[in-house]
Amino acid sequence: GRRQRALLCGVLLAAWEAAWGQLRYSVPEEMPKGSFVGDLVKDLGLQLPEIRDRGIRVVSEGRTQYFALHGKTGHLVTAERIDREQLCRLVEKCVLRCELIVEGEMQVYRIEVEIMDINDNAPSFRQAEKDLRLSEMTAPGSRFPLAEAHDPDMGRNSLQSYDLSGDEHFSLAVQAGPGGDQRPELVLAKALDREEAAFHELVLRASDGGDPARTGTARIRVTVVDANDNAPVFSQAEYTVRVPEDVPVGSVLVTVTATDADEGLNGHVKYSFHKISDRASELFYLDSDTGEITVKENLDFEEIFSHELKVQARDGGELSDTAKVVITLTDVNDNVPEISVRSALNEISEDAPPGSLIALLHTQDRDSGANGEVRCSLDGDVPFRLEKSFEDYYRVVTAQKLDREQVSEYNVTVRAADSGSPPLQSSAVLALRVLDVNDNAPVFAQERYSAQLAENNAAGALVLTVRATDADWGQNARVRYRLSEGRVRGAPLSSYVSVQAETGALYALRSFDYEEVRELELWVRAEDGGAPALSSNVSVRLLIVDENDNAPQVLYPPLASGGGWSGAELAPRSSEPGALVAKVVAVDADAGQNAWLSYELAKATEPGLFRVGLHSGEVRTARFPLARDAARQSLVVVVKDHGRPALSATATLQVVLAESVAELLAELGSAAEAAAP
Repeated sequence: GRRQRALLCGVLLAAWEAAWGQLRYSVPEEMPKGSFVGDLVKDLGLQLPEIRDRGIRVVSEGRTQYFALHGKTGHLVTAERIDREQLCRLVEKCVLRCELIVEGEMQVYRIEVEIMDINDNAPSFRQAEKDLRLSEMTAPGSRFPLAEAHDPDMGRNSLQSYDLSGDEHFSLAVQAGPGGDQRPELVLAKALDREEAAFHELVLRASDGGDPARTGTARIRVTVVDANDNAPVFSQAEYTVRVPEDVPVGSVLVTVTATDADEGLNGHVKYSFHKISDRASELFYLDSDTGEITVKENLDFEEIFSHELKVQARDGGELSDTAKVVITLTDVNDNVPEISVRSALNEISEDAPPGSLIALLHTQDRDSGANGEVRCSLDGDVPFRLEKSFEDYYRVVTAQKLDREQVSEYNVTVRAADSGSPPLQSSAVLALRVLDVNDNAPVFAQERYSAQLAENNAAGALVLTVRATDADWGQNARVRYRLSEGRVRGAPLSSYVSVQAETGALYALRSFDYEEVRELELWVRAEDGGAPALSSNVSVRLLIVDENDNAPQVLYPPLASGGGWSGAELAPRSSEPGALVAKVVAVDADAGQNAWLSYELAKATEPGLFRVGLHSGEVRTARFPLARDAARQSLVVVVKDHGRPALSATATLQVVLAESVAELLAELGSAAEAAAP
């Protein structure tokens, strides 16, 4: 309807101006080719045949012919699609001029055609997207110019207004330029916070006044530039960790973590120790980038069982936060029990009563709990026992009476073990020497001694040696020997024998005669050097061994006063062989073989008439006496012992062969008379 009204006005205007030799028309832009512009025939008062006959044509200025004359209707029509914005870019009123030439009349009519704007262009921005970087510290109310939109249309069809959408942080202000143009500005309505929103997406819309209105948009991306307005914040105000004390060097104990809502350098957190002891700084290392706390050296629960550290997280803008780190060590059984000998005896008397104190010990284990509980014991079967004194002290006392003679020295091993798993243990050795007490008497090597001594010995001859030992020590074990008092044949025993006090050697002080003393019974006493001294006795039996120093002694027949034998033996002439005639009796003061006598007939008046018993000394007839045998028979008998060499004696027997005593006496009388001169 609006377009029809515009055309109607244009036609009226053209008709009004035709009389003046100039025609004016108007036509909307963008009309299709051949669109009606004006009725030239009517406006010029011409007839259609005249147009054909007179040679009427339209000539436009320039190279492009925008208009033409329609031969059948006489209408002025468009020869091309006309774009007002292309033809009249900067001109508010766009007019195209052409001439109507009537060749037959040699007449020219000027025609002006105003190209009317239609809303065929939307507002547009040179940049469809705009990036804007604003610090999050930008003050609210700050303004930032925006690019203006452009709409080549005119009037109401041109740019009329702006509006902003997308975010409460921003608003739009439009300022009027000197030429009446609109200049949009972005206004910060609410403080920015990058940590809340790092980007803001806005849409700026430009609208024209057409019907319907056309719009153009530009996207605005506001990047909030970080400001260091956030300090690092640790994930925990306090970090607590429990680790065993034997954790390997290099192990990570705990990782502290702090976050910073800022970005870039402002959000890059570095860790450091804020407060730490000198010892802890030797033990722990904090990685400034990762926050890992690792072990630098071996930890020791017994040295320090808990470490309290303060760590700091600092960003690139010098804002920081601190947190506490508590590292608690748990005990590991890594300390062996220690035994300290506070006091100890090196020696003790063997007569010390049971319960005598020999050592005071102190035990200590630097571990804690069961790892530090110490139990003490003694190794082996020893006559000692442990008594708990107080707290960690033990007493080592004798459990029974000691006997130095059985064990003279003790190496008492005291063992301490803790209750860990596995348990650790240590030991200490107490060297104890048992001092001697004279509680042992000397003991002879034999219950009794006996010896043989050949008679006629040299004075001072060694008879035997007695030996006694004493289980004690030192002076208590030094043995001395002496003879017990006694008498032999009325004389003191000490005149016969003596004993060497130091060696126990028994010596004969005189030469013994077996025929006088055949044996001695004596006692030797061994006495130690203790105070009081202890002693013991032993019996010694000395046997005098006979030597062949005595010749046989003839007791019968007795030796006559004149040197021969007195008396005679009667042997009847009627004696049968084996009849006993006489018996030679002899003794030998010696003993044994030396006193074993044998008899031999060494000489006889009538050999073969008599014989002598070898061992009995009996003289018997060996045959019947004969008449020719002399009445008087003389027999020489040799008595010999069995000593080596043998000793001997002789006995002479006078045997008378007679039948009666009277005959015997008569024979003896004649013999006496013959011998008297």
